[in-house]
Amino acid sequence: MSQTANNTVVLAFSGGLDTSYCVKYLAIERGLTVHTAIVNTGGFSVEELARIEQKAYALGVASHTTLDKTEAFYQQCVKYLLFGNILRNQTYPLSVSAERMFQALAIAEYAKQLGAAYIAHGSTGAGNDQVRFDLAFQVLVPEVQILTPIREQRLSREAEIAYLQAHGVHDNWEKAAYSINQGLWGTSVGGRETLTSRQVLPDAAYPTPLTQTEPRTVALHWQQGELVGLDEQRFDSPVEAIQALQALAQPYGIGRDIHVGDTIIGIKGRVGFEAAAPLILIKAHHLLEKHTLTKWQQHWKEQLANWYGMMLHEALFLDPVMRNIESFLTDTQTRVSGTVWVQLHPHRFVLEGIESPYDLMQSSFGQYGEMNSAWSGEDVKGFTKILANQLKIYQSLQK
Repeated sequence: MSQTANNTVVLAFSGGLDTSYCVKYLAIERGLTVHTAIVNTGGFSVEELARIEQKAYALGVASHTTLDKTEAFYQQCVKYLLFGNILRNQTYPLSVSAERMFQALAIAEYAKQLGAAYIAHGSTGAGNDQVRFDLAFQVLVPEVQILTPIREQRLSREAEIAYLQAHGVHDNWEKAAYSINQGLWGTSVGGRETLTSRQVLPDAAYPTPLTQTEPRTVALHWQQGELVGLDEQRFDSPVEAIQALQALAQPYGIGRDIHVGDTIIGIKGRVGFEAAAPLILIKAHHLLEKHTLTKWQQHWKEQLANWYGMMLHEALFLDPVMRNIESFLTDTQTRVSGTVWVQLHPHRFVLEGIESPYDLMQSSFGQYGEMNSAWSGEDVKGFTKILANQLKIYQSLQK
């Protein structure tokens, strides 16, 4: 079918004002048959997805579908963020960066399945998401035309509401004080405070209130770098384990922070987030690695993981070097197994310690600062003398 004859458009739909406007605009002004899709990467309940579907059909879409990619999101993306202990700017667990890129890939695949001639999203022209969606679509479905009504028309919120009302769509479009985006790997929070460089988000801005104040210790069980259990409970998949830890730790108010970062388009951005499970897991996993990996394994992991996080943020998930880095990270996890004990407190957590059959600290070679079993004092004197040779030569020439 030629593109001119095919009037099918797939719209990445969230149910908010922007994508609701897109439904009506694409159908009325462009004469297209609109098929909406929402990608669940672990942030929507069954009830929320049902409400979004109902809203889509009320707007008049030809079809609506939910693409559940939570397990795939973990297997193909999140676990590598965990293997790499990746925190952007040493702060942010790439919650939205990873999620948006993966949602874009799912929408592109769905458009290909439908044979759509057009694909649309509701991104504005001022953020990262427009690049992530556009790039995925250009690479995976280059024959499909990308439509971005909000970005192209640069409409005000009031203009969008007026357009919808003029076409019989009446809803409570009052903007919430804070925009919330929930996913498997954390929740982002945006509001008037994050548009400044000075103000902090109030406690009420975070979706999970602080309700737990009694300290609690939880045992995290790991198998080759993946979380498989909490305390006495084992899970069928790491996704279930992550969600269980999130439910346990989030009421402590753990993982709240504000990230300041550089956007793909060159401007600075500030966003709040709460990510109890991701931050606990990254720190606990890192501690287990410090016991089970060699010095140089840790060194090179840190270098490659930093690049992995940067490229994921910059919409370059599809670059083949990412698969190379994933292979390296996976190979390093062979002995990252054991248990890490974490104590939960309001707004913080403490890593107590680990047990692992691969703990390099528990060896017969020696105990740091105590005794040496596998070498003598003369061995160390000779080793140090050779190690100092290059420095002694340099210093002698300086004189």
